[in-house]
Amino acid sequence: MVATLDDTKRNAIAIKLASIKALQQLAIENEQLLLSQGLDAEIADRIRNFLNDDEKNLGVLETVIGQYGIQAEPKKNVTEFIEKARELFKGSELSLYEKVSQHELLKHQIVMSGLIVHKAAQKVGADVLLAIGPLNTINFENRAHQEQLKGVLEILGVRELTGQDADQGIWARVQDAMAAVSGVVGSAVTQTSDKSDLNIQDVIRLDHNKVNTLFTELLQSDNPQKIQEYFGQIYKDLSAHAEAEEEVVYPRVRPFYGQDNTQELFNEQAEMKQVLDRIKAVNPSSPEFKDQIRQLMEAVGDHIRQEESTMFAAIRNNLSSDQSEQLATEFKAAKTRIQEKLGVVSESNA
Repeated sequence: MVATLDDTKRNAIAIKLASIKALQQLAIENEQLLLSQGLDAEIADRIRNFLNDDEKNLGVLETVIGQYGIQAEPKKNVTEFIEKARELFKGSELSLYEKVSQHELLKHQIVMSGLIVHKAAQKVGADVLLAIGPLNTINFENRAHQEQLKGVLEILGVRELTGQDADQGIWARVQDAMAAVSGVVGSAVTQTSDKSDLNIQDVIRLDHNKVNTLFTELLQSDNPQKIQEYFGQIYKDLSAHAEAEEEVVYPRVRPFYGQDNTQELFNEQAEMKQVLDRIKAVNPSSPEFKDQIRQLMEAVGDHIRQEESTMFAAIRNNLSSDQSEQLATEFKAAKTRIQEKLGVVSESNA
């Protein structure tokens, strides 16, 4: 029988992603507090821009975690660090310069964690690399924030020491540094779209792309352990995706997509779930296993083609951009809750 337990490497990445999300939430809190500190207009505008980016990127992180498919808790030491940092940042012990300095270090921590996840994903599997792809934009933007924060620190540091303003020409140096970041970081992590909100078609298509990658990796592998791992991920991803669609998407599209078309999607997913359960009982080393996987892949492919052609077209023609983005938010929330219910959760006390 095929096990569906998460392997150690995938759990470790899930915990790292949860830690990044917690740190990103702390960054948002810090920036909200900094904006109440009486900053001059130019610095306040930059911090406000950071806040807008970070609030958008928190949503991107939630999408990444949902696509990755494993809900986790941050490491205990990260949670403890955040609590101490939050208390210190809200207090009066640190000067404004020191608070911004701590914030720049936090951005560095988030950037390095994001880059490590990106590099680790290259070692674990193409499906993981695909799932965490949107993380690249967050890595880039936080790195750009770091460079701007260095300029803010120079201004605040000189002002704190002398009572006078620094040469504002430092912003030109900051812009040069940001251009360098675009080259250096861009070579390591490709930027994705600047689009802040994914619509329901985007989110469903991400799920489709990931499961297609998992099918390909499984069929190309001769390693029984890897085959078992890939099927375990396929089982969990398809189960959570299907249930979230049935709960959120299909009832919403039924009025304009049609009763018969919508029911066909429900029926196809019911059959898919039965096939998944049958495959679980097959030895992954047997020839029958891959034969059944190919049949499942074909059925899922037909289902995907219907959704991405006729259902997506119906959504575009009947829902506004805001409605489609709201549906994506509801779908992601449902999928997260379903993943937790299915036990796709990893915890760490390390």
